[in-house]
Amino acid sequence: MLLAIDIGNSNTKFGVFNREKLISKFVILTITNQTSEEIYSKLQTQLNYEISAVIISSVVIELDLIFRTLFETYFDLSPIFVDYKFNFGFTINYFPLETCGSDRLVNTFAAVQKYEKPCIVCSFGTATTIDFLNSKNEFLGGIIAPGMKTLADSLFEKTSKLPRVEIEKPEKVIGNSTVTSIQSGVFFGYIGLVDGLIRRMIAESDDKPRIIATGGFSGLIAENSDLIEILDENLLLDGLRMIFAGKQK
Repeated sequence: MLLAIDIGNSNTKFGVFNREKLISKFVILTITNQTSEEIYSKLQTQLNYEISAVIISSVVIELDLIFRTLFETYFDLSPIFVDYKFNFGFTINYFPLETCGSDRLVNTFAAVQKYEKPCIVCSFGTATTIDFLNSKNEFLGGIIAPGMKTLADSLFEKTSKLPRVEIEKPEKVIGNSTVTSIQSGVFFGYIGLVDGLIRRMIAESDDKPRIIATGGFSGLIAENSDLIEILDENLLLDGLRMIFAGKQK
């Protein structure tokens, strides 16, 4: 079975595939100073399958060697790390090329395979990325912004009186307490940010792209956006699975 891993800034997601079927998915916190032995102890309680191959997308370079050591030591497997050097089947117009996160490229690859081009791929995590692949099969890049939780946490961390709040949709825009005021500003402000950016991106193109959302906050944002059409929480894991399948042909 194939183990696909998405090492993100806050969480590391694992997906076990039996051919094309995702049969198990779990998440652990991303901790940059943990050892391969510590990660292995966590996997022992979650990974109850015989793994024959591992493919990884990582945006946390400090953990790359640790994960390589983990699978070489405990599983006798050499993991495949996906980066900008892979042939994704589209032209990457991003400079310098090596600074484009593998997660953005894998998400775009998966979106094209599943939903065709042109498309805009929105990934909502610690950071938000919104990327455009046009009808000419060109990855144009896009935007990087603070994620919804990152935005809310910054108010708590950078002020003396504002509390940390849960991210949720308030009943109305006008908040009548500090908590609901922050929730309104973060939530409704973020929906406006997302839809506004997508509209501006479309205005710079002659294409009519499909809009796909993925990532931790994608469900909450997608159901309140006027523009997002498709919610695909497993987009990146699916992309890794399809990249691996292509390498075996």
